Amino acid sequence: MRPDQILHPRPEGLWCPEGRFFIDPSQPVDRAVVTHGHADHARAGHGAVLATTETLAIMAERYGPDFAGTTQALAYGERVRIGRAEVSLAPAGHVLGSAQATVRQDGLTITASGDYKRRRDPTCAPFEPVPSDVFITEATFGLPVFRHPPDGQEIERLLRSVAQFPERAHLVGAYALGKAQRIIRLLREAGYDETIYVHGALDRLNRLYEHFGVRLGQLEAATGSKADFAGRIVIAPPSAVADRWSRRFPDPIVAFASGWMSVRARARQRGVELPLILSDHADWDELTDTLTELSPSEIWITHGRDDALRRWAELNGLKARALHLVGYEDEDDD
Repeated sequence: MRPDQILHPRPEGLWCPEGRFFIDPSQPVDRAVVTHGHADHARAGHGAVLATTETLAIMAERYGPDFAGTTQALAYGERVRIGRAEVSLAPAGHVLGSAQATVRQDGLTITASGDYKRRRDPTCAPFEPVPSDVFITEATFGLPVFRHPPDGQEIERLLRSVAQFPERAHLVGAYALGKAQRIIRLLREAGYDETIYVHGALDRLNRLYEHFGVRLGQLEAATGSKADFAGRIVIAPPSAVADRWSRRFPDPIVAFASGWMSVRARARQRGVELPLILSDHADWDELTDTLTELSPSEIWITHGRDDALRRWAELNGLKARALHLVGYEDEDDD
């Protein structure tokens, strides 16, 4: 049996004919395996959804308890048979509950990694390599220019700025699912014990992370007078940072946390004074190190900068092709 008989792209997403399910479909389908809770991978309206307990909880929080007809939670490492296909989930290291979906059938193993990163993240389980005949990877930062600095270095830059400008608020734009909680946790690990102020859009997901054991410390709503926020860190979704909402803070220093902040033009375009290069995706070295480690017979690239990664694979004796899947956007979760 060929790998593309087990999984292949259709307009809705990656399709498994024998199991009659899609992985991260871009529109409502009868049966879906969902790798993580970001909106470009997890959508409402499916007949049935299989995912980790955390991802199901995130989907319920974002879309309501009736986001799917039925749901099935699958723990990391547990295997379930769907038709002739066997499905299991392994940590992807992207956000809380994120998973790689592995499909095994007739002696072949295919792993769809979803979105992933290899560096430590204190808010989710670390990526676990799954030996596979075919590894399906993203390539959001699939260019050699993208080499993200250590997380601690970027958090230290933020804390130095807070100490240097005690009369100003530091307004940090961060995606509501994953990035915001990771920044909070990294600040706590760096010894920052002060109250962190948050936009109301983060409240429910912050509580959900706390429910799953991620301790965020003292958080308060970013409401009050301008004087209350001098020397304080405020975390908000990127849309709020650019909105009238941000005018309530005293001469704010606008920061933004994203892998794209290594591109100066993007920082300038957003009016970012303090760019923080913090990504929830693999950078170039993490992508190529992962492919070297796994050394699969084939590499399939779902989305992102696939040309450079395909070329790298060819030069290193690995067979690769681009799937050109649609619907996976460059959200602010990167």
